[in-house]
Amino acid sequence: MRIHALQTGTVAIKEGQRQGKGHGVLRQLNMFIDKTWTEPLPIYAWVIEHPEGIIVVDTGETSRTSEPGYFPRWHPYYRSGVREWVRPEQEVGPQLRALGIAPSDVRWLVLTHLHTDHAGGLHHFPQSEILVSRTEYRLASSLTGRLLGYLPDRWPDWFAPRLLDFAPQPYGPFPDSYTLTGAGDVVLVATPGHTPGHLSVMVQDGPVQILLAGDTSYNQQLLLDGIVDGVSGNETVARQTIQRIQQQLRDTPTVYLPSHDAGSARRLEQRATVTFAP
Repeated sequence: MRIHALQTGTVAIKEGQRQGKGHGVLRQLNMFIDKTWTEPLPIYAWVIEHPEGIIVVDTGETSRTSEPGYFPRWHPYYRSGVREWVRPEQEVGPQLRALGIAPSDVRWLVLTHLHTDHAGGLHHFPQSEILVSRTEYRLASSLTGRLLGYLPDRWPDWFAPRLLDFAPQPYGPFPDSYTLTGAGDVVLVATPGHTPGHLSVMVQDGPVQILLAGDTSYNQQLLLDGIVDGVSGNETVARQTIQRIQQQLRDTPTVYLPSHDAGSARRLEQRATVTFAP
């Protein structure tokens, strides 16, 4: 099995989004009024060359974000809370082809969640089976979802994903999971927090596990420090997910790969598992 990190451009956000400040509504308000920008962060998608078929986890972003009007100007987040830089050749489709993989060869596309920097490249995968949690899809499709910054009007007309209802099937410290592959070596686990329907992907790769973690945290250190981001609407749920991931990292040699961590690609290449200070 081979796993590839594809960087589909970069994004800068407010520091209050990366590290939440305050509690409840105040945390999200602080995210908007924060004047400190992060450095440009990578936008990763992941490719798993699996014997049962190619699996892509998240699509990354589209270069169309640079087009006037692509982001809704009425929304304060897109007006003043995010900056993105994506060139056409950085999109997931061209990068897959550079690996010798046609997007039509992708059997499964798994979406950790439906924020645009994780689902902006959907148009490359009209022939793949797309999986997303039912909770995530329902929220993202709703008026509330639009107010929260989802962009369902940018989804392809043909987008009709398979909606997952996680069963109470424990996987390590995670109480709810869904086994994707027949071999049982790729498992989707419910990791709510950043969004209510967020999921992550566990891959058994020889002696180590690889956790494709979406936005459970913006980098590994924030996860280890137990920092909840500024997006999470329910701080209690997000903190519980962080604690479950921390337990996973203590119990099992695991490579932790959030989507916007500049160190994720290197850790993947080196199979660098997390170690805790004594």
